[in-house]
Amino acid sequence: MSSFLIVNASITDQDKLNEYLAAVGPSLGGREVKILVSTNEATTLEGEPAGSRAVVLEFPDRAALLDWYHSDDYQAVIGLRHAGTAGFAIIADGR
Repeated sequence: MSSFLIVNASITDQDKLNEYLAAVGPSLGGREVKILVSTNEATTLEGEPAGSRAVVLEFPDRAALLDWYHSDDYQAVIGLRHAGTAGFAIIADGR
């Protein structure tokens, strides 16, 4: 069953986010992952979002997602995302 990393955030430092976007690619290299959504212009229909940035990544399963998330390569750049955005990330399993 596929697992999805879903991020909702507001951009607090565009330069740091740009650094993150330039650096994150190699951490995904060689992994089975699909970038389904990456936008700074998401529209909220209900509730209070963290911001208008939305990202959805699809991995083949939860183990693959967590393997990438906890990898040394990703942990080396995640601080840039945290420095450039404020929000949350969740994992959801589904089809």
